[in-house]
Amino acid sequence: MGKGYKTAAALILATIAGPAFADAGNFTVVNATDAAISQLSIRRTGTSDWKPLPAAPAQGAASNVSFSDPDCAFDFKATLANGATAQWSGVNLCGTSRLTLQRRPSGETWVDYD
Repeated sequence: MGKGYKTAAALILATIAGPAFADAGNFTVVNATDAAISQLSIRRTGTSDWKPLPAAPAQGAASNVSFSDPDCAFDFKATLANGATAQWSGVNLCGTSRLTLQRRPSGETWVDYD
């Protein structure tokens, strides 16, 4: 077999045997901030197009979100009932079924994945 055929065969096998990437799908969001969420929005990371989500869980509560997108990285923005706002950047929704939005009183935010 010639060098060109070996290279073509290797490329075909790499394409077929490559990893399957999951899209972002339905998930549950848990509010572990210090207040109820009155409005929760989402956008693809790197864009400016915020879209409201129907989920607005009370403090300590969870809400299910019906969602489907081919991307994985998203930003979340919440308006909290105490008047504060919070933002979580670069949240990975691919392969995630449950995420917990965390916020310290200082305003620092992070996400825990379950």
